[in-house]
Amino acid sequence: MCETMQIESTLQNVPGLDEILNGIPHGIAILGPDLCILTMNRFLEAMTGYDADEVRGVYGEYVLRTNLDAKKQPCKKVLKTGEPVSVDGNIINRHRKKLPIHFTFTRLHDELGQPVGILIVLEDTSVAMVEELGFHEQSIRTEILGHSPPMEAVFELMSVLARTDASVLITGETGTGKDLIAEALHKSSPRARQPFIKVNCGALPEALLESELFGHVKGAFTGALTETVGMFRLANKGTIFLTEIGDLSLPLQVKLLTVLDDREFFPVGGSKKVQVDVRIIAATHRTLREEVRKGLFREDLFYRLNVLHLHTPSLRERDGDIRLLLGHFLRQFSEKLGRKVTDFSAEATEVLHNYSYPGNVRELRNIAEYSANICQGTMVELKDLPQYLFRPLEPTVVDTVSPPPSSPPPVEHVVPLRRENSDWTNIEKEMILNAMRESGGNRTKAARLLGWGRTTLWRKLKKHQLT
Repeated sequence: MCETMQIESTLQNVPGLDEILNGIPHGIAILGPDLCILTMNRFLEAMTGYDADEVRGVYGEYVLRTNLDAKKQPCKKVLKTGEPVSVDGNIINRHRKKLPIHFTFTRLHDELGQPVGILIVLEDTSVAMVEELGFHEQSIRTEILGHSPPMEAVFELMSVLARTDASVLITGETGTGKDLIAEALHKSSPRARQPFIKVNCGALPEALLESELFGHVKGAFTGALTETVGMFRLANKGTIFLTEIGDLSLPLQVKLLTVLDDREFFPVGGSKKVQVDVRIIAATHRTLREEVRKGLFREDLFYRLNVLHLHTPSLRERDGDIRLLLGHFLRQFSEKLGRKVTDFSAEATEVLHNYSYPGNVRELRNIAEYSANICQGTMVELKDLPQYLFRPLEPTVVDTVSPPPSSPPPVEHVVPLRRENSDWTNIEKEMILNAMRESGGNRTKAARLLGWGRTTLWRKLKKHQLT
């Protein structure tokens, strides 16, 4: 313990050490001879989700949770032999996200050549994978799947937005993949080797969110025992993704506007401005123009965020993608469960194609996971689908002002009764007739009432001989 304290004191006295470590575009950790963390750079803070002050003195393996073979114990091996070790693996960060990492372990010595600790360099190899695969393959790698015209338009626009450094506003219904698109834009941009920090603006009260975003000084409020750098400083040189930006309070909107304009801000309780160089990507399921009209969102902030705009299409607009996504997620969950569920039956496919998916891709993914767990054979049948899919709903007009549900309907873990395909055919035909009557025969309006695309309605009309 005394030796560790001595090393920690030595590190604190090295002039400019923090600036040197923070200037390296990889995660850096220094461990003492007891393999407890002495310091981390900001890149590793962003990568793991832990603040350096928070984990100082904590055993390294408790913070850097890797899949490396515990028996080989690279840290102990390097500390004993002095031979550097480089190995590929992954870590699970504080937010339970898995990151592919190339590790390099190097022994540190004192002036007499005695081992005093370990230097660990963690390189996020997903960035290198993106550079090798190119943008389109990278979109597949990050599970942004689709070959429908609306998604092809999204991919084409993403390739343009990734090469710029301007703010981006991503809009779209809940569950359409805004988070994945934001991360893909970062990893395809010149800032790819710098941190990508995500903050949910609707998840915390205003006071806590301000500290989360901008940090605070020691003593800024009750319980502020140490200084916290905040997410903007963690994202320095990289990208900060502000999801649910429509939930941001008006006072914080003012502070965010200052950051966008001046690239600097005051931490909570601080009197010295902090300068940052970050790209801001924001996302919302709300209609921000309507929020501006209601006085709930600042017009000047809206225009500063909406420099570049990307809208994610709902699943009902993506004709042809449902089958692709169902197959992808079913294979994914089947492999994870060690099952051999290969496909959906024709009857199950028909039901799934006719469903409107108010929760979009997130809901479709939940349905595929449910089916993979329930199915006892190799083919998903009607009885293996969530029960709520069989409850016909009255067509309703899509509300273009109010936000969609914050989450898809819950997947009920009840095995539904088997229904004959002819029953569903009659139900579907009646739904179409009701929609056509309500829309006065206007097919565009009828498709909107049913939650379908126009081509889907046209196909169903032909199927039921209603043309």
